[in-house]
Amino acid sequence: MSKETMRVDKYLWAIRVYKTRSLATSQVKENKVKVNEETVKPSRSVKAGDVIQLRKGAVYFTYKVLDLPKSRVGAKLVEEYSKNLTPPEELEKLEMMRMQRVERPHGTGRPTKQERRDWEKFFENDFDDETDFG
Repeated sequence: MSKETMRVDKYLWAIRVYKTRSLATSQVKENKVKVNEETVKPSRSVKAGDVIQLRKGAVYFTYKVLDLPKSRVGAKLVEEYSKNLTPPEELEKLEMMRMQRVERPHGTGRPTKQERRDWEKFFENDFDDETDFG
């Protein structure tokens, strides 16, 4: 084990959950990350054995801290430092969202309001207040 504790934002960046450290920090500040069922600040330390829950879009991911890396690790080494405990229903929701992604012809711009509303209506049952971290 390299360290006793590590900041939660740095850990999430190090195990490649977020692309940048500043993105990890902002997501924690927006109450989209919990450690052991508690909403935390970016400076909160995590240690081996902690369970981290986070929300990315409509999908809730769960990770268990196995060890703390010295710095950002390669994709092949992530499994040494964390275990993905995300429930199968959440992974199915993620796959369903990927399948629903409409391929738009290049150059047509952003989705229209109508397309966005249709998409939100399709997923509105997934955004109930009971499961929202914020």
